[in-house]
Amino acid sequence: MEGSPIKIKIQLFCGDEIAMGPGKADLLDAIRELGSISAAGRALGMSYRRTWLLVDAMNRCWREKLVETVPGGGRERGAHVTQKGEAVLSAYRAMQAAASAAVAPQMEDPLQSLLRTEPLPQASPASS
Repeated sequence: MEGSPIKIKIQLFCGDEIAMGPGKADLLDAIRELGSISAAGRALGMSYRRTWLLVDAMNRCWREKLVETVPGGGRERGAHVTQKGEAVLSAYRAMQAAASAAVAPQMEDPLQSLLRTEPLPQASPASS
């Protein structure tokens, strides 16, 4: 088993909508890298529709857009993460790192010594 057995999932809400979470942060990273919402979605294994819905949710939840798009066929077309998007992403990643660092010591003993590295095979149903 590689890495830590701990996965901390931080979600920020705007009403009932998830404004930022691990998937949306990964999507912002991919948009920054690829310059395209659809290419970012493909890279993350998301449908075109799902990717656009996530971007729309982020843009509706924050006071300023996190992603801007430029339609058309020109050289500057595509999508980019805005300055506010970069600031939100940076703060979110820092929050994830701080949460992981805060929880890591609790994972040492006794939890680490009690946790298997791999689960046992599933039990067969008991016959009646």
